[in-house]
Formats: sequence, C-alpha cells, structure tokens
Amino acid sequence: MVRLKTRYLLCEVNVSDRSQLLLLDDRAIMVAVKAAVARTHGDYGAAMCSIRFCVKYLNAHTGIVFLRFPKRCYKLLWSALPFITSIETRGQKIPCFLNCLHVGGTIRTCQKFLIRYNTQQLHRMLPKCKSEEEKRQVRKAILSCSLTESKEAFEEDSESEEEEEEEE
Repeated sequence: MVRLKTRYLLCEVNVSDRSQLLLLDDRAIMVAVKAAVARTHGDYGAAMCSIRFCVKYLNAHTGIVFLRFPKRCYKLLWSALPFITSIETRGQKIPCFLNCLHVGGTIRTCQKFLIRYNTQQLHRMLPKCKSEEEKRQVRKAILSCSLTESKEAFEEDSESEEEEEEEE
C-alpha cells in the first residue's frame, strides 16, 4: 500500500475587528481558499487542490487555521492565499487576509512551530505591558507554553488523520 503524502499549512487569519473572527467556520474558509485557487490557477488548480483538501483545525478566537492538502499541489494553494481578501460566512462578508506562518509535513511539526511562534509573540508583548499585573500574566502565559498541554487536543486529530490514510 502506498502512503499518500500531505502537507499542512499553518495560517493566521488577520482581520481589522477581532470580534469578527468568532463568525468564521471551517466551511467558509475552505470555500474561500478553493475560490482563490480557482481564480488564480484556473480549472487545473481547482481540480488539483480539491482532492483531499480540508481544514483540519480552526481556532476562531486566535484566527489560527491548519489546512491539509496533497504534497503535489501545496505550491498552487500557497501561491493563491494572498488573493483572499474576504471570507463570506453566515451572510456577512468579512474583510481579511491569510498570513502563512509555516508549511509542515505533519500536524505535530506545525504544532511545535505554533508553540514557538506564540512564545515569541508573548516575549514581544512583555515590554509593552503597562502594569505589573499585565507583566505577571504575560510571564505566566510564557511559562505555560508547552507541548504537553496542547498535545491532548491534537492527538485526536492525528489519530483520525492516520485512520483516514489507512482506509484509503
């Protein structure tokens, strides 16, 4: 049996109003990405990226998205991301753009990168804190960034992903 190789794209959804992130759902992001690929690469790109493409994870509070797709078409999808200017969901058009943070071969490598990225962001926030209480909370958040805490959330996704690959 041949193993199908996939890539995972770790993206950040950037919006002007953070409250609009809560309106996002995985289906709306998938439709927006497929439409952008179809616009930029035509029927060929749309066909290549529609096979085994899915949104594996979406955190509507932070705007972090994991996209899974076949290895052979990751450059097509990656090159179409800058052309996403808005996402339509629940009857509203949310102006936004997707910032690609990392491309990985497994969810685990993307997760490790995300932890390092969040730690760096917290270190950048520390000098901007105005009170000692804010500094204490940021330091606590920095110390709590570890792979063991968030490992349980991703284990279920990894197990279901392995089961999908074995079935095909």
